Amino acid sequence: MAATDSGGENVRVAVLGTGIMGSAMARNLVSAGLRTTVWDRSPTATAPLSEAGALVAASAAEAVGEAHVVITMLPTADVVNSLIFADGVAQALAEGAVWAQMGTIGLAATTGIGSRLGQLRPDVMFVDAPVSGSKGPAEAGQLLILASGPPAAAAVVRPVFAAIGRKTVWLGEAGQGSRLKLVVNAYMSILIEGVAEALELAGRLGIGTGTLAEAIEGGPLDAPIADAKLHQMARGDYAPEFPLEWALKDVDLAIGAASGTSLPLLAALSRQWHAAVDAGHGREDVSAARLALGGR
Repeated sequence: MAATDSGGENVRVAVLGTGIMGSAMARNLVSAGLRTTVWDRSPTATAPLSEAGALVAASAAEAVGEAHVVITMLPTADVVNSLIFADGVAQALAEGAVWAQMGTIGLAATTGIGSRLGQLRPDVMFVDAPVSGSKGPAEAGQLLILASGPPAAAAVVRPVFAAIGRKTVWLGEAGQGSRLKLVVNAYMSILIEGVAEALELAGRLGIGTGTLAEAIEGGPLDAPIADAKLHQMARGDYAPEFPLEWALKDVDLAIGAASGTSLPLLAALSRQWHAAVDAGHGREDVSAARLALGGR
């Protein structure tokens, strides 16, 4: 494999999974001048990226063959395991490559995948690097990357992470990134459900959304994510930035990772969002939590 330089000019990247987040990452990698190969099970997902300058591989194994850094941005642990270990991708990884697993798949799955790769391909470095941020930050290259893994991997992934993120926080051995990501997403989910229920209460008490927003704006309760979702809910805009079904998956992963610890608010939130997904709102934005309360 060709050596990389400090500026990343010779870095070759493969992105497996080009949905909302993966496609935005790939576009930013191309814009940064990195040779980027993409693959997705759906050809319609990769066609626009080809037009943007990415190379489209016929298979995931083909995509990773010459990559210094392989990014997986896939929805669940089952999908990751199937693709990497059942479809021959692990064997196709280049010697000395870094696999950056950047989707949120949970702590147990991340630890198991890292261990399995280590046994099968000890010459490949595994980096657990879930991201914080949804569609907008992904498109702007402003994701927060919660990275964990071998120190030697940091230099290899630096130009790649610089192209897709505003900041990379290194947290220690692989698994630490997933731990923090579950905590961050639990916090975010509670905020969003709180906004939805506050809007429902305001409506029942005859208080307009504008009045509520004005009271909160600029004060200690004015969290950017809460403000953004409040206005989305007020507009009835549920176009997916972070789909509700993904947010629910992360809530359930957090509850599972708590190892029996009582988390009553998250447990109630999970039941509420399961009902919302069952009602058909799973592929809408997480702000569709408002709809499960009777909102428009």
